[in-house]
Amino acid sequence: MTVVVDTGVLVALIDPDTREHAWAREEAARLPVPFLTSEAILTETAFVLARDGFDADELFAMAESGVLIVSLDFNAERQHLRALMRTYRNVPMSFADACLVRMSELWPDAPVFTLDSDFRVYRRNKRQSLPLICP
Repeated sequence: MTVVVDTGVLVALIDPDTREHAWAREEAARLPVPFLTSEAILTETAFVLARDGFDADELFAMAESGVLIVSLDFNAERQHLRALMRTYRNVPMSFADACLVRMSELWPDAPVFTLDSDFRVYRRNKRQSLPLICP
């Protein structure tokens, strides 16, 4: 099984003060690695961690150890990402969320490992709910 990982989960894995820290660690321990993600998710994660007093070193360590792999090419997927963001502009959909929805289309058997309830609203391929791992 392949898993697509979101910002909130990465933050929760690194920041022990988050409410979801224990849940995220337990789930991550039972799931296969590597987790797939996008550069947008890494950017968001680094921003949130910095805001909360952490640096991005652990993100780099996760990538170096093979736990995280960036698996989305913006140049190849930009039209799909743009269409998703247009469709969900009233939610609104962030660029990072669009990346994960697109990844869910590209890897249809991969659940999205997230804390974000917006993924219950989003649809891949216009009609299909996304498989989720969430609390």
